[in-house]
Amino acid sequence: MANPLSSLTHKAQRAAVSALVDTLLKQRDKDRTKTYLQLIDLAEQFWGKGFSKESYEKFRKAVQDPDNRWIKFVDSILDETDPHVAKMAIMNLGFEAFFRGTRMIRKNREIYHCNIPWLILFDPTSACNMHCIGCWSGTYGHKHSLSFEDMDKIITEGKELGVYLYMMTGGEPLVKKKEILKLAEKHNDVELSIYTNSTLIDEEFCREVVRLGNITFQLSIEGTPETNDSRRGEGHYNAVMKAMDLMKKYGILFGTSICYTRANIEAVTDEKFIRMLADKGARFGFFFHYMPVGNNAAPELLPTVEQRKYMIQKIRGYRAKDCDINFYPMDFQNDGEFVGGCIAGGRNYFHINSAGDAEPCVFIHYSNANIHDSSILEILQSPLFMAYHHGQPFNKNHLRPCPMLENPELLKKMVHETNAKSTDLESPETVEHLCEKCEPYAENWQPSADEIWDSTPHKEPAYTNYEVKQ
Repeated sequence: MANPLSSLTHKAQRAAVSALVDTLLKQRDKDRTKTYLQLIDLAEQFWGKGFSKESYEKFRKAVQDPDNRWIKFVDSILDETDPHVAKMAIMNLGFEAFFRGTRMIRKNREIYHCNIPWLILFDPTSACNMHCIGCWSGTYGHKHSLSFEDMDKIITEGKELGVYLYMMTGGEPLVKKKEILKLAEKHNDVELSIYTNSTLIDEEFCREVVRLGNITFQLSIEGTPETNDSRRGEGHYNAVMKAMDLMKKYGILFGTSICYTRANIEAVTDEKFIRMLADKGARFGFFFHYMPVGNNAAPELLPTVEQRKYMIQKIRGYRAKDCDINFYPMDFQNDGEFVGGCIAGGRNYFHINSAGDAEPCVFIHYSNANIHDSSILEILQSPLFMAYHHGQPFNKNHLRPCPMLENPELLKKMVHETNAKSTDLESPETVEHLCEKCEPYAENWQPSADEIWDSTPHKEPAYTNYEVKQ
């Protein structure tokens, strides 16, 4: 039978979804079950066999359960978020990126025989008004910036491949807030998500974000005022608190970006801290394992084996059904099982720095392609990116996903075989120097990682986006 929704034009599809979303957002303090079920029906029409019949039924069962933690979580976000911001997030992240974009991406992977990402991360500028200990970008200064035309090109070409989510880091992206707002207005069908130190967020900016509706935020914070400011500088914690209060006031969607280190891991996972984030209005959080990248890195900040084991337990505990904290944490390093291992090299994402260099990962500062002389597709087909495509997954144990941190011999091999060059904007680092800092960590972590992995049941994913090996 022909699929009635997929036969409609893109404009008509978006209009159909938009009408249901309008209904959903008007149902404040009312039962949204009927509308949720209609959205699931619409998703099944559009996506079809992209999910199993069992998955659709699981979704239907969840929305009809009045005690389901995550449905109540979604309801609370809809109720507290500005209606325009909420609608744009559902339309751009839900319809454009997740449904329509994913279909385009999977088709283009088959056409072009390379990785096509679900999101692209780029740095509007190398400039930053802070100098955090162990951070490579704090030393870059105002030397490099992507022009508005560069950023427009990234998004325009990305959309042609099916990419509708764009994240920004730096430097501090909001050094270029005027260009970012202009970009959000021109490309109002994509979601922009910004990693920021919070210090440049003010009332005027929040009003513009609400007007546009398609920008979300991850605010950098690292535990208590003491653990945070010892790495990020005095007064930073208070600046984050102020930004959170503003975003909650204006109904802007935001979460947190937390780098966990040997020094702060207990502070950033403490229940009081997580509850504070939820009370402030943060609804999600990305936890990033410290990476010893750059000649000014601080390897002594790498977590211990016991700390990493503790991290796995804490994050999964906060996601458990019986946890009452209104916050969803994600662990970039320890959640590899749920995304099929390393997501870099364009498998799910890649990074473009402020000089235009295309890097497989924000933590892998090597490249042989630049946005100024290559298209997005040409970047994805460049030697280093194809080495990622051929090599993924880098380890069948997805608690050891990274070709740098847990499998450093693989990164060295790829960099040498593809003649990739260092893209460090201040002090180029050899791949040997980088990987030497990771080798002891990888060796120490392997026994515990293998023990945890082998003792845990794992579901076989329906789709992995690995190269089919002949």
